[in-house]
Amino acid sequence: MERIYFDNNATTQPAPVVIQKMLRYLDEHFGNPSSGHRYGEAARHGLEQARARVATLINAEPNRVIFTSGGTEANNMAIASGAAANPARKHLLTSAVEHASVLKPLEFLARHQGYQLEVLPVATDGGLDLEEVAAAIRPETALVSLMAANNETGVVWPLAEIAALCRSRSVFFHCDAVQMAGKEEIDVRRLGVDYLSLAGHKLHGPKGIGALYVRRGAPLVPLILGAGQENGQRAGTENVAAAVGFGKACELAVESLPHYRSRISVMRDRLEKEILAAIPEARINGNEQPRLANTINVSFKNCASGALIQELDERGIAVSAHAACHSGDLTPSHVLAAMQVPETFQHGTLRISLSRFNTMDEVEALLAVLPGIVARSRRGFAA
Repeated sequence: MERIYFDNNATTQPAPVVIQKMLRYLDEHFGNPSSGHRYGEAARHGLEQARARVATLINAEPNRVIFTSGGTEANNMAIASGAAANPARKHLLTSAVEHASVLKPLEFLARHQGYQLEVLPVATDGGLDLEEVAAAIRPETALVSLMAANNETGVVWPLAEIAALCRSRSVFFHCDAVQMAGKEEIDVRRLGVDYLSLAGHKLHGPKGIGALYVRRGAPLVPLILGAGQENGQRAGTENVAAAVGFGKACELAVESLPHYRSRISVMRDRLEKEILAAIPEARINGNEQPRLANTINVSFKNCASGALIQELDERGIAVSAHAACHSGDLTPSHVLAAMQVPETFQHGTLRISLSRFNTMDEVEALLAVLPGIVARSRRGFAA
């Protein structure tokens, strides 16, 4: 059975050239990049070349990019650093639809270190009110942490405006751009963000590698202490092969960006149009806001996500209900709850996320089976 993968917001298939590049640094160039001999020099060269490629994706200086174990660590490092920058400031600001790797460290600071956490609501279409952001920033605000694009709905927020607002109030701004990188242009110099998080496995690179961009002048508190790798900002022998793969994936993303949106959005729009035409009582969540070209969040009234996902998987098609970190939990997502999606729809939600490896034939294959699967789920839901 031919399998079709539509869960790219959870993770992407590593590009074949990425795997080939990584293998060289697991075999031929296996040295420790801190070593002074030729093996170490080769590893160090690969690591710094990778750093430059990641930096190019976001138009940053390479020395402002720190490799991490992934987006979660990058988010945690940025939040810890921004919060600790001014001990007199104890107010933190975020939104109700952030990823758990942002919400959890913020909640930890509020629970254990005396910070006050304010969580902004979103509109029913997933949009963020900039006037509410402006009103919420106080003299005692230490950090604003808001995502670039939502991992469940694909809704994109106005980063440049948020960054300018924070800068005018002398407040540090962290942006979780894990889901946007490789799908939309990111220019950290133009945006003016203080911290920006990335993850390799969201753009056809490997898992277990990410990066944190830190603007020059923004404080940084290392989370991992030791021998002083990453210019003393993150200790531990670097995962060179993964970093090299991440760098190559960023290089490929730069090459594909000019045509990415136009190609992927055709498939997304075809899916949405036909789903709404063929299946009654369906809704696309967030479709009135700017969105990533690859993401569909669709809810079917009186359905069960688990049943939909299971039958689609049996037919060789992989989708999800919401964020992969909660894949075993099919309770309605906090994102849809924050958007006030009616409960009769929340339980029947699918996230369909495309990549540049997907084809229109795969889209048609999903459309051929989805109406019947939804109908059967509804009959089981009613029973």
